[in-house]
Amino acid sequence: MTIELLSTDKGSYLLILRLHEPRTIQIGRLGRIDFERGWYAYAGSAFGPGGLAARLRHHLVPVRRPHWHIDYLRAEARVTEIWTAEGLPCREHDWASALTKGIGAGTSIRGFGCSDCRCRSHLVRFTRRPSKAWLMKVLGEGTVQCCICK
Repeated sequence: MTIELLSTDKGSYLLILRLHEPRTIQIGRLGRIDFERGWYAYAGSAFGPGGLAARLRHHLVPVRRPHWHIDYLRAEARVTEIWTAEGLPCREHDWASALTKGIGAGTSIRGFGCSDCRCRSHLVRFTRRPSKAWLMKVLGEGTVQCCICK
């Protein structure tokens, strides 16, 4: 994926990451968390300066100094897909909740990425890669765009 092609609009995003081997990772103040091998989906938003392009650029470059919970996981896992929805409303909370419901749903990592809201988690683990069709249904068909990272 070419970083220059990312939208500078503000909006919401979902990162799909793959962790090839189990790891115990220190996640900031959350402490040491055991991560199982598998696929992870992380819901976030980018309503600050630079919008989606700035935030996703941060998520696509190697981690130097972790800032957010996801940065600690990104140091061990690879971002494979990015799903975005431009503009309002902010969808990160709805997406995080929806990812844990229904057929194919995964398990959430309590407290991850949600220290500024009341969500249980913004990170969900899946034993298998979530299908594009399922993600489109969960995220809201017609409102999202998907980019594959190489």
